[in-house]
This record gives sequence, structure tokens and C-alpha cells, in this order.
Amino acid sequence: MNATIAMEGRSVRPDLDKGLGLAGTVGIGAAIVVALLYVAYSIYADASLAGVQATTYLPFILLFIALLIALGFEFVNGFHDTANAVATVIYTNAMPANVAVVWSGFFNFLGVLLSSGAVAFGIVSLLPVELILQVGSSAGFAMVFALLIAAILWNLATWWLGIPSSSSHTLIGSIIGVGVANAMMHGKSGTAGVDWSKATEIGQALLLSPLIGFGMAALLFIAMKILVRKEELYQEPKDGVPPPPWIRALLIFTCTGVSFAHGSNDGQKGMGLIMLILIGTVPTAYALNRAVPERYAIEFHHNSIAAVQALGVRPAADADPAQARQAVTRYIADKRVSDATVPALAVLIQDVDRQVLEYGSLAKVPAAAVSNIRNDMYLASEAIKRLGKDKEAALPQASGAALTAYKGSLDAGTRFIPTWVKVAVAFALGLGTMVGWKRIVVTVGEKIGKSHLTYAQGASAELVAMGTIFGADHLGLPVSTTHVLSSGVAGTMAANRSGLQMNTIRNLLMASVLTLPVSIGLAGLLYMLFSRIF
Repeated sequence: MNATIAMEGRSVRPDLDKGLGLAGTVGIGAAIVVALLYVAYSIYADASLAGVQATTYLPFILLFIALLIALGFEFVNGFHDTANAVATVIYTNAMPANVAVVWSGFFNFLGVLLSSGAVAFGIVSLLPVELILQVGSSAGFAMVFALLIAAILWNLATWWLGIPSSSSHTLIGSIIGVGVANAMMHGKSGTAGVDWSKATEIGQALLLSPLIGFGMAALLFIAMKILVRKEELYQEPKDGVPPPPWIRALLIFTCTGVSFAHGSNDGQKGMGLIMLILIGTVPTAYALNRAVPERYAIEFHHNSIAAVQALGVRPAADADPAQARQAVTRYIADKRVSDATVPALAVLIQDVDRQVLEYGSLAKVPAAAVSNIRNDMYLASEAIKRLGKDKEAALPQASGAALTAYKGSLDAGTRFIPTWVKVAVAFALGLGTMVGWKRIVVTVGEKIGKSHLTYAQGASAELVAMGTIFGADHLGLPVSTTHVLSSGVAGTMAANRSGLQMNTIRNLLMASVLTLPVSIGLAGLLYMLFSRIF
């Protein structure tokens, strides 16, 4: 089949070569410069407000490099993944290509700004607890650089080949690779370096989402053929002729929804990694949420008391918080509950409560104590989450509500995303959408099915993709926009019996199969290399 679709002379490839023009190119360049200056100023302002005293510039140099790489990942993610959102409106003539990518970029931007942050910290939870607690160390920088560079390299490789592969799969594979390498470097089994329960949960979401995309898009397309009997909906677009107004509105709406949902879901992955970088390099300003309301300390105290009571143990008066901290850390790392686990957690909860009360609020915690309090709060939160799923822990049945409320207080103090981080990621993802989109768009629009994409097929695939991504975002699970949308297009082609191009399908399946092992191996090797350098 010719790369340029020409079905019986009626439809041809849309104009994909009309760029943004000089004004658009200059605008993108100016936006990048403004975004970088905004990031630099925001970090400076936050650090000054928190009283950070710079004794050496090396951490800030590493911070700047790490942030550039993290934003670079989101930029690549923009033109790699979001091309899927615009392919249907471009190939149905609903929007010109140059307009569609700007439109999609803007709604990606909005999606990031209005996201909840749940996915961001779901991704972070995959990392080994010892690396999260020591994220400011050389091992922490090696971790961040390894997983981000590995993800960028694989994304660029598949983009160059025009293969729609999953940035979510790539990033998660990179995180697993770092975890496995870290465990092996410390003489442990490779399986000990990853939270496999969380990895399984995320893996199921990533595996099921393309199946849902294929099946639901096919069913929706069949339902449309039965219920909406308008011939023009199922015909191939005419050369350069826009679809009827109501179909055009539907296609633009679905493109908008997928773009917004992609920004809301995928943008959060970069946010979580940027917060890790900030916590490691400028803990005084970012390890604790200094913007919590004044009533936070009082509510935290009440929730701490209720949490200790819910655990059903009474901490000893002479209990050592350091030993308790070690016991809880061991439980999270080894995933084995012991007789000491619950009492140790109770001691840790009591000690964190004492420190917060002592300082009066998180904003008044001195720089020297910030990292320790943050780590204790993170440990307590992760331990409560794991104990809730651990049948061997045998917690009292009535403990759930109190522990959930306490975990909410912990997360409010440690799991937060400053506005400027959202803005920076939104800029990177939105601008990336406007650059380099053509390769993936051609694959989705021309090389999945043997016939030209119809209006109904485009709308069906986009509606299902939008709904799937929004649902996953609500559940705090990362899904692949690429896999959902591509499989949706394939589903509509199969339902229409118009045939699939098996070469493309094989490439998609091969990329899907190889993404995890390649990213795991690449990130693991890079982590071992960087661990020797830093």
C-alpha cells in the first residue's frame, strides 16, 4: 500500500507540511526561554523564602541539569504521544494539521495545570524506599538521571522509526530497571528492588487499556452504525473537504478531550520525578509542604492519636524512635511483617507527632530537621498503605478510617506539587505537542488500517481513548495514550471489516513487547554507570 492514501481517487493525505511559520517558531522559542526563566526564578524565590543558604553551587548545577532532563522527557512525551490525539481530526479534515497541533498543545497545557497529582505519586511509589529516602545523595542523582535518560532514548528511537510506543511503559520500565540494579548492587535479589504490588497494579492498567481501547471502540463503532444511519458518517473524507458541522464538532470535541486527558495523566509522571529532584537538592524548601493551613498541626495531632489507638498497641515510654524507624524501613523494603512492625509504626507516629507539635507548624521546621521529618512521614504513610493490604498484619477491623485519615494528613504534608512545577511541565508537554508530531500521525492515520479513516472510526476511537484515560486518571493509574488510541483505531477497522496492515500491527506489538525489557536493561546499566560517576 502506498504511504500516501488514495482510495479510488477520492481522498488523499492531508497537508502535513504546513508548519507554524516564522511567528510560530519564534513564539515556541520565546516560550521555552520564558519557561526556563520562570522555573529558575521560582526555585530562587522558594529557596529564599525557606531561608536556604547556598554553600556550594554543585547541587544547584545538578538540579538545573536534572530539571532540564525531566522537562526534556515531557517535551519528547508531547510529540511522541499526543500525535495520537490529533491524527483523527487531521485525517478526517476536521482541522488543518498546523491548527490541530496548536489546539492539542493548548489543551495538554490545561490538562497538566488542572491535574490532581495522584498519578505523580503513584509512579514515585514504584521506586525503592531507600533511594527515595536518600534522593539527595549521589545514588539519588544517579537514579534520576538513569531513568530519565533511558526513557528519553527509547522514546526518541521509536519516534524516529514512526512506531507509536508507550511513554508510560518506558518510564515504568526505567524505574523498575533502577530498582533491580540498586538491589543487585547491594547484594539482594533483583526482585527486592521494586514494589511489585504497585508495579502489578500499574502493569494491569497498561495491559488492559489497549484491550479496552480495541474492544470498546469496535463496539461503539458497531453501535453507531446501527443507531446513527447517516451515510456520510461512514464514508471516507473527500480531498480537503471538511466533514458536516455536527461530525466536525464531535471530532474536535474528542480530540480536545484526549489532549486534555493526556496532559492530566501523562504530565503527572514528570511532576512526580521533578518533586523527587527538588526534595533531594533543596529539601528545606520542598521536602515539606509549608503552605498547609494553620489548623494542620492540630488536626495532625488528633489524627496521630487516633492512628496509634487504631493500631491497638501502646508504645513504651522508653521506646527508641531510631530503632522504630529502622524496623518500619525494613518492613517496607522487605515486605515482611514481624511482631515488631506494628509497635514500631506506633512509636514512629508518636515521634513525628511530637516533632510537629514542637515546631508548631511545618513552615517552622528548621532546615536541619526537614529531611528527617519528611522521611519519617513518608515511611509512616507507606507503612500504613502496605499494612492495609497485608493480611498477616491482623489490624483491628475498625482501624481503617482512623489510619486513612492519618495517612491523608501525612500526604498533605509531603505529597504536594507547587504551581510552578505544574506550569513548567505544562509548557514542556504543550510545546512538545507542536513539534515532531508528523511521524506518529502518519502511522496512526495511514498505516494501521487498509482503508482511509472515516469520521465514525475517528470519533469512536477518540471517545473511548478519552473515557479510558479520564477513568485511569481518577483512579490514579498511568495508562498509555498511544496504546489506547492506536488500538481503538485498529478496533474500528476490524469492526468495519476494512482490514489491518499487519506490518504496522507487528511493529506495534514488537514495540510493546520490547519496551519494558529494553527500558529496564538500559536504565539498570545507566544507573550502575552513574553510581560510579557521582
